[in-house]
Amino acid sequence: MQFTSDRVASLSLPMTIEMSKKARALVAEGKDIISLSLGEPDFDSPDFVKAAGIQGIEDNFSHYMPVPGYADLREAIVRKFHRDNGLTYQINEIVVSTGAKQSIANIVMATINPGDEVLIPAPYWVSYADLARFAGGVVVSPKAGLDQRFKITAEQLDEALTDRCRLMIFSSPNNPSGAMYSKEELESLAEVLERYPKVFVIADEIYEYIRYDNREHASMASIESMRDRVATINGLSKGFAMTGWRLGYMGAPSFMALACEKIQSQFTSGASSIAQRAAIAALDAGRPSILYMQDAYTKRKDCLIKALQPLEHLKMQSPDGAFYLFVDVSAYLDETCPSSMELAMHVLDAGVATIPGDAFGLAGYLRISYATDEATLTKAGERIVRCLKQRNQ
Repeated sequence: MQFTSDRVASLSLPMTIEMSKKARALVAEGKDIISLSLGEPDFDSPDFVKAAGIQGIEDNFSHYMPVPGYADLREAIVRKFHRDNGLTYQINEIVVSTGAKQSIANIVMATINPGDEVLIPAPYWVSYADLARFAGGVVVSPKAGLDQRFKITAEQLDEALTDRCRLMIFSSPNNPSGAMYSKEELESLAEVLERYPKVFVIADEIYEYIRYDNREHASMASIESMRDRVATINGLSKGFAMTGWRLGYMGAPSFMALACEKIQSQFTSGASSIAQRAAIAALDAGRPSILYMQDAYTKRKDCLIKALQPLEHLKMQSPDGAFYLFVDVSAYLDETCPSSMELAMHVLDAGVATIPGDAFGLAGYLRISYATDEATLTKAGERIVRCLKQRNQ
């Protein structure tokens, strides 16, 4: 007898986690596998952050916390949004969650009724579409490949939106491509969205602190006409290498913050009390405190690009942010290997775990994480080059 729901049966594990599991299983069998699949910094959390967490333990922050987060943490988030993004939020417009993924899930559940359309430009982070479908939404996904620098145009947005759409989800810097929307590009999208007043927007900015060539970060919520229609999502996992602390947050109009607080109160209640104490220290320190990680990512990005350059048919661009290369491998597909999913398995057989573009809504690509040291990236690049060159012989 089946006891699980149809909803659960329709849900799969994210491909990033699936590929990581395959890589770990092969390593357990004694295979030499370099895993460039998960989007996790290889740095440890900064010492001053750990010290703040330890102090939280010493100060006995061990009791139930308010569902939306401690007041002083939400005040720190208000300061962060104002300092870094030019956004003015009140404390009742901030909700702290167990990771940015929960923040996104809360909003999806708060906005989507069965049959509502959810617009998710591809390439997109693997969980967006599954969360939308889990809530009963219908995913609409305009695509932007390498030729568009992985960013949809206002014209594409206009063509994709209908009166049935209730939510748009996008990230900048983007996972998997690292593409960043400029303020002008966001304004052009906002002009279209103004004609669809029932569409709420999730702007996922989790990779905000990891960007290259002095790129300026722009927030959709800073556009006046969009302020009360956007939830700005962020967290500490990527910028501060605090993946295990599980701390994300959102700034949103008060009606959405209240709805998410209501949902969260029934699912998990508040995020870890100790993680919240550490988060205050991280947020007040800001991006200057983790520029050493940024410098390392810059070198790693250049290292991986150089390692893959012998592949003359591989198409790629240097990303604006995040720590991934999203490379066009369509020239290496044929009748024997017709999809990037199958190509990723060939590359895994060659000793490197990557993620196929299909998982991000864009076939014919591979995502390669460079959140590891340069020697490992060079070795991985050599294996990928050898594997793909053999396919062209």
